Amino acid sequence: MDMNAFSLKGKIAWITGASYGIGFAIAEAYAAAGATIVFNDINQDLVNKGLAAYAEKGIEAHGYVCDVTNEDAVQALVKQIEAEVGVIDILVNNAGIIRRIPMIEMSAADFRKVIDVDLNAPFICAKAVIPSMIQKGHGKIINICSMMSELGRETVSAYAAAKGGLKMLTRNICSEYGEHNIQCNGIGPGYIATPQTAPLRERQPDGSRHPFDQFIIAKTPAARWGNPEDLQGPAVFLASDASNFVNGHILYVDGGILAYIGKQP
Repeated sequence: MDMNAFSLKGKIAWITGASYGIGFAIAEAYAAAGATIVFNDINQDLVNKGLAAYAEKGIEAHGYVCDVTNEDAVQALVKQIEAEVGVIDILVNNAGIIRRIPMIEMSAADFRKVIDVDLNAPFICAKAVIPSMIQKGHGKIINICSMMSELGRETVSAYAAAKGGLKMLTRNICSEYGEHNIQCNGIGPGYIATPQTAPLRERQPDGSRHPFDQFIIAKTPAARWGNPEDLQGPAVFLASDASNFVNGHILYVDGGILAYIGKQP
């Protein structure tokens, strides 16, 4: 096998919401594989923070302010990226939010906000890049889905609805545009150790694990939380020529949670 199939040399990758966290880790891996990195975030402070973090890693990244739920802004951004950097080869729909509220206590406005960021925005961004991908003759779209694309859990009705929809949007983009050599796949992270989940992993005053931490460890065959770096290999694979006949697939990077019923009490 030609290992150059995993190279991203000469490719332009746009990762939404990649100032930090999972998006940043994916962008870091893409840069190491040879790609030019483009990212956006919702405000200039986050973009500046991202640019500083990339510079610290020795990565020359192009950062832009853009609300990915605004179709006009996204269309304008894609035109700007094409003019300033080049045609986008790889889109990673990473930007997302969650509202942990019991369903009967959640307002319709909060529900719509999660759907807007987690489902409508990937549609808007994919719609913006697909025409140039068709013209260029290839393209990779990677949607950051979730185990909630398959499972439900209390307080995440909007998030689960959005991620389930994103799974099906992934399959539909594959169905509509596969003939143009565009591959659209998803990555479904398990529980990942990020600054946002740090409070759930803090040791209790008696030295015991946080109850939610205990729950995750017990439900994960790997017996640990994932790290952002665990997503880098799958993300590079799905962005590279090595996955040219992989389309409409959701790759769950979850330490085995979805395969596991749990230990008998």
